[in-house]
Amino acid sequence: MSVYTIIEENELKAFLSNYDVGELDSFQGISDGIENTNYFVNTRSGRFVLTIFEQHSFEEMQYYLNLMHHLSDHQVPSANPVADKQGLYLSEFKGKPIALVERLNGGSIIKTTVNHCQQLGEAMGKMHSAGLSYDAHQNNPRGPAWCQQTAHQVMDKLSEDEQAVLDLEIHFQKEKRHADLPRGVIHADLFRDNALWDDETFSGIIDFYYSCDDVLLYDLAVTANDWCTNDDFSLNKDKVFALLTSYNKFRPLTDHEQEYWPAMLRAGALRFWLSRLYDKHFPRDGELVHTKNPDEFRSILADRIKHSDNYFDYWI
Repeated sequence: MSVYTIIEENELKAFLSNYDVGELDSFQGISDGIENTNYFVNTRSGRFVLTIFEQHSFEEMQYYLNLMHHLSDHQVPSANPVADKQGLYLSEFKGKPIALVERLNGGSIIKTTVNHCQQLGEAMGKMHSAGLSYDAHQNNPRGPAWCQQTAHQVMDKLSEDEQAVLDLEIHFQKEKRHADLPRGVIHADLFRDNALWDDETFSGIIDFYYSCDDVLLYDLAVTANDWCTNDDFSLNKDKVFALLTSYNKFRPLTDHEQEYWPAMLRAGALRFWLSRLYDKHFPRDGELVHTKNPDEFRSILADRIKHSDNYFDYWI
């Protein structure tokens, strides 16, 4: 959520004239995140987030925005896109896709509790369950093939020890990530900054712009690696249990999924170690750019590898 593309006040007013949202009151660029250009936009009738998509195609954005509406329509707590006067969720600005989305109440949290993980698990269970009836399909753009390609690109930037870890994990995941496990729509990036809280009450899921079709358990692992990790990068069993127990009420987990739980935790850590390595060594220019430290996920991956057998029992 950095600012790469500048939108001036007169340009924003012209854009908003295509919507029934009232006149512009104020707007401000958002510096968090690294992928798209985002602004908070306040009008006479509501609060919104304006997003200019820097890397996604118009076809991809149709998938994301229609999915967001589908989930909201199925009572999944999430951000809903706003249709313009022609009933469209997507338009164009400076040759890039642009959309307006309702801004949910509250903000993100830094420190998580068992209660947070319990509420989030319920929302994820609803999301995965509702996603099973979404009829569009999109492969994971940052799935196994992307991991292999990105590993090759960053390999010579790493120390010998890091190269060895990365090479071994890429080979380990070749079989694990293609396992026959329940699949459907996943968020793929449900970190703490992509969920909002109104005090201690869950407000909703935001930023579906990595969503795709993939292994549902992988999505849970990505989320657990962020929400349920202790300060020493180990997993907090109570938080994992709360996340999975609440989730299980809406989409029951299977014994077969438990077999792959440690491997999916490793897969999630690998994916974000690689993306942060790539962003560090191949940065893009932007007015407000926030690049995240890859060392955190190097440490998380090391822990998930070391304690893989123990984490098999971090289950419901």
